[in-house]
Amino acid sequence: MAARRKPKQKEVIEETRGVFMISVAADLAGMHPQTLRMYEARGLISPQRSPKNTRLYSRADVERLQRIQQLTSEQGLNLAGVVAMLEMEESVARMRAEMARMRERADRMEREMVAELERLRSAVGGEMVPYGAYEGHGVGKPRQTGGPTRIEVKRRGRSK
Repeated sequence: MAARRKPKQKEVIEETRGVFMISVAADLAGMHPQTLRMYEARGLISPQRSPKNTRLYSRADVERLQRIQQLTSEQGLNLAGVVAMLEMEESVARMRAEMARMRERADRMEREMVAELERLRSAVGGEMVPYGAYEGHGVGKPRQTGGPTRIEVKRRGRSK
């Protein structure tokens, strides 16, 4: 009886793990390997290195190369424009991530405030009126006399 082969498990490649050598990465990006070397020299891409100093490109690197190709060929940008565009895209991504963190923090703080209000309501046992609830209705407004308000202070033990 022949032994059954186990089906190969699909290997999931991490987005940032360098697995492609320069020729494969260049083919995937639709470029010449020398172009990748030039982009590395100009700081547009930073491939990882193997122990023997071979360039290893990740899926994220290949996607970045494809984005550079799109910006130069389809959008007509030069490499300085590509650098500026990529920096702006990274900045926007960082700001979006920060906004998401801030939204989460605001939501958490709102939940905490609601819980604290509920705790206070149950502790007080009555109705609480929000600060400023009666503004604009003539209640609680200071009187307008047109001049400074004088407050008489009585002092003990002093004579004039």
